[in-house]
Amino acid sequence: MNYILLAVGMVIVIVGFLLMTGPGSTDTAFEPDIFSARRTKVAPLVCLFGFVSMVYAVVRKPKS
Repeated sequence: MNYILLAVGMVIVIVGFLLMTGPGSTDTAFEPDIFSARRTKVAPLVCLFGFVSMVYAVVRKPKS
C-alpha cells in the first residue's frame, strides 16, 4: 500500500511540474503568461501536496 501511495504522490508532483511549463520570454518578446496564476500559485501548491503525500507514504506504518 505504501508503494502505491508513493507512486500516486510522484504522479501528483509530475503533474505539478507539467503545470509549470509553458512558453518563456525571449530577448525580443515578453510573454505575460510567465506570471499566470497557474504557473505561480496552482502548480507549486500541487507539487507541495505531492511531496507531502510522498512523505506520508514513507512515514505511514503499514497495518499488520
